[in-house]
Amino acid sequence: MQPIPETSPRFSNLQLELLRLYSRDLPEEELLKIKDLLADFFAERAIAGANAWWEANNWTEADVERMLTTKMRAGKTEDNATLRH
Repeated sequence: MQPIPETSPRFSNLQLELLRLYSRDLPEEELLKIKDLLADFFAERAIAGANAWWEANNWTEADVERMLTTKMRAGKTEDNATLRH
């Protein structure tokens, strides 16, 4: 087996670390536990980021309802059409 490099243009630092840590086969049960741990970790980070964004913008439940019922995506306009061509 080839040694795992310290850096790589193809892999992130997290991917390289996981390759080094788990360069051997694991039982399926352990693999599932690790997947759950990683999913929980990244979910917590996403929730913390969303909460920070919420607080920074002083959003309320009314703001969320408005966002859910408002078309937020810009449609095709004449100005946008000329920029594309």
